Amino acid sequence: MISTARTHRSFFAYSAALLGLLSLFAVFCFHFPELLTSKEFRAAYTEQFARHLLLAGLVAAFVMGTLAILRDRNKRVALAGVASATLAVLLGGTNVTFDAIGKTPYSLGLDWFVISLFFSALVFVPLERYLGQRRISPLRPGWRTDLTYFFMSHVLVQFILILVTASTSTVAGLAAFPALKDLIQAMPTWLQFLVAVFVADLAQALLHRAYHNTPWLWRFHAVHHSSREMDWLAGSRIHLVEILLTRSAVMLPLLVLGFSASAVNAYVILVGLQAVLAHANLGIRFGWLEYVLVLPRYHHWHHARHADYIDVNYAIHLPLVDMLMGTFKLPPHHAWPSEYGVMKLETVPRGIVRQHLMPFRSRKAYDDHVA
Repeated sequence: MISTARTHRSFFAYSAALLGLLSLFAVFCFHFPELLTSKEFRAAYTEQFARHLLLAGLVAAFVMGTLAILRDRNKRVALAGVASATLAVLLGGTNVTFDAIGKTPYSLGLDWFVISLFFSALVFVPLERYLGQRRISPLRPGWRTDLTYFFMSHVLVQFILILVTASTSTVAGLAAFPALKDLIQAMPTWLQFLVAVFVADLAQALLHRAYHNTPWLWRFHAVHHSSREMDWLAGSRIHLVEILLTRSAVMLPLLVLGFSASAVNAYVILVGLQAVLAHANLGIRFGWLEYVLVLPRYHHWHHARHADYIDVNYAIHLPLVDMLMGTFKLPPHHAWPSEYGVMKLETVPRGIVRQHLMPFRSRKAYDDHVA
């Protein structure tokens, strides 16, 4: 008989554990800023902001952990959160001091992971709780795997950027379209941004369709489609090879055509926001906007475990791209998929390590799979 205690996870306990761990990571960032923080992301926030955020995380971890322990709910998880927060305080907490941050040839984006996860959860967990299309817990099956993917993609952000830049800059340097570049660079930044969104979305949609129709590419992309529930965290489940391929394919035309840095940076921000939004469990009726922007219902049908939707809705920004490609399909009457995941569930194993090894193995089925 399965214990009923195991089927009811305490939101306070797991929140305390997450906040305690994030607080501990933040303290490590203060101790080793050259190695653990991204130079590009440090420009987006102040030291004072980071200290205030750390203080809020510590207080919340102690309060939520204590409440969970007093209520006798997932006490071990809650204690782990309190212990992590306590260790963070013992290591200096918000009082850690450091000299001017030096330069290193590389660094991890641990600060990007901490801040991004904190605010993403702060925004989307309540939104999905009260506006969700499906009633699912933030601690639904597979959340640990998706959180690990979230961690990997954020912490390795600089290495991914280096690899993408190296792979695209060489090719971009060989291409020369002076007349087209002059035309684009003469545009105001806002217009460059709109054109960049269309060009980048068309590039990624073409590659996206190739993922679905080329067997060896599908083995990488199947990892992303293996999520059995759709929420803001599910979009993080992407094989590292796919991250490199997709970001290279998207950045290449933007570099070749000479879009300004401001337009490209604005596009990068849009990608981060819309990628989370498109996967989110939000049952809001957006009406005509669903035919202008890729919103949750549109992208959820792309993830549907439904034979009629395995080759549609490849765009991540503009449904216009799918309309031009002949791959646009959105059912009327606000219908939503009843099930998500790959058609053959046994072909994708559970766990981030086995999922990363899966494309390189000849096995066609796994006993411990995503079903």
